[in-house]
Amino acid sequence: MAVGIFDSGLGGLTVLDAVTRRLPEVPFVYFGDNAHAPYGVRTADDIFNLTCAATERLWDEGCDLVILACNTASAAALKRMQETWVPPEKRVLGVFVPLIEALTERQWGDNSPPREVAVKHVALFATPATVASRAFQRELAFRAIGVDVEAQPCGGVVDAIEQGDEILAEALVRSHVEALKRRMPNPEAAILGCTHYPLMETVFQEALGAGVKVYSQANLVAESLADYLTRRPQFLGPGTQSKFLTTGDPTYVSNKATQFLRRKITFEAA
Repeated sequence: MAVGIFDSGLGGLTVLDAVTRRLPEVPFVYFGDNAHAPYGVRTADDIFNLTCAATERLWDEGCDLVILACNTASAAALKRMQETWVPPEKRVLGVFVPLIEALTERQWGDNSPPREVAVKHVALFATPATVASRAFQRELAFRAIGVDVEAQPCGGVVDAIEQGDEILAEALVRSHVEALKRRMPNPEAAILGCTHYPLMETVFQEALGAGVKVYSQANLVAESLADYLTRRPQFLGPGTQSKFLTTGDPTYVSNKATQFLRRKITFEAA
């Protein structure tokens, strides 16, 4: 009954932490492709091939359902994977869905025509690859009209977080928020479109101001996953053990992950 959680690095641990609290009875296998992180500066074909390889590794661990807890992979690879690669007995889901559900206040299965929503001016902070894909804007347009989305590619933030350089990460976040606000001075809501960014959520909120509602993914994904598994329990795979896998140096990644989650995390070589 294991579920796979994939990220290019450590950011997906924010999602893992939330889904573990929400679904304590489910074993989760986390796969971090730390050797190839960050994905945000890679080509779409690179991202697709790396994400498929990681997904297959999670299938090998008995995870019939894999969550791409990586916005870059969700934006650049997921649609192609679902249309051309994922077999019928498996499922691969992304992390945009719960964000758009929350923003538009409608369920994903609601296929009624797009309609007006309360929020009109949305700031999107994401990796360069996610911004370039325009996946968020495309999915949002299916469900809402009249929403102005201003996207800011946040180069360098993921690298700084992965390296544990909080001072640099904070400075970069403030710089990116300033750059966006020059183009959209008064956003009503902000989407943190990378699973690393919840670690900087307080900085984003301070830089944006108290009047801006910040949507962060981890808890939204956890609720969405719990609902999905209630409706489709057949995708709880045969795996029974929780574990952490990495393509990077397990000792280094374990130490960084322990700092991230403030609890002991031990990675194995993938």
